[in-house]
Amino acid sequence: MTTTTDVKPLTAFSYVSFDVVGTLIDFEGAITGGLADIAAKEGVDLDGEAALGVYRDARYAPDAGLFPDDLGRCYSRIAEAFGLPDTPEYCQYMIDAVGDAEPFADSADAMKRLKARYKLIAMTNARRWAFDKYAAKLGHPFWAGFTCDDTGTEKPDPAFFQHVFDHVAKDGGTKADILHTAQSQHHDIGISRTLGMTNAWIERRHAQDGYGGTIAPATFTEPDYHFHALIELALAADEAFDA
Repeated sequence: MTTTTDVKPLTAFSYVSFDVVGTLIDFEGAITGGLADIAAKEGVDLDGEAALGVYRDARYAPDAGLFPDDLGRCYSRIAEAFGLPDTPEYCQYMIDAVGDAEPFADSADAMKRLKARYKLIAMTNARRWAFDKYAAKLGHPFWAGFTCDDTGTEKPDPAFFQHVFDHVAKDGGTKADILHTAQSQHHDIGISRTLGMTNAWIERRHAQDGYGGTIAPATFTEPDYHFHALIELALAADEAFDA
């Protein structure tokens, strides 16, 4: 699935910025996998997709913490909903499981291809300790990386994006030179449109209903570019540059 815009070709960008968790890293798989391990040990039948819904609702809460440290708090909510033991050990198990989440199957190859065309910028609500693990699993593709620890805020706060704009300005670029790439409508696609960026939506859950573990947007934003997998963007860029 590929939908593109005629407004700006892929050859017009010098930078590609990325949401990391959910776009490059399969955090939902890490959550459901960690919960499945606990449920199997405790003899509890657990619906992973339903558990993601509880996790998503927990992330709305006023007492939500930083990712993935907040998985301990979220696990307590999930444990209560599904009859799992709420222990410090299991809370830490979930934090560790998501901190060690793996890339999607296409992510490393796609990033290698894109790195040959653009300067790649990570923009993640994950903490620095987790991002460093994710970046290593992706092959260290990033020219620059911004986490919630670095910015003091989380997307969709425009202040997070401003840190990136300022960094790119020091390199001689502007936000018009950046293609913002993400799976989250709430955290990335909507605000990038508001800020006047060109965006690419990687719809990782195209074959599934709902928003899974990602907060649902108040309103849906039609993206400039729409792909079902990151490798589709990378191949489209290769084709555009080689034309």
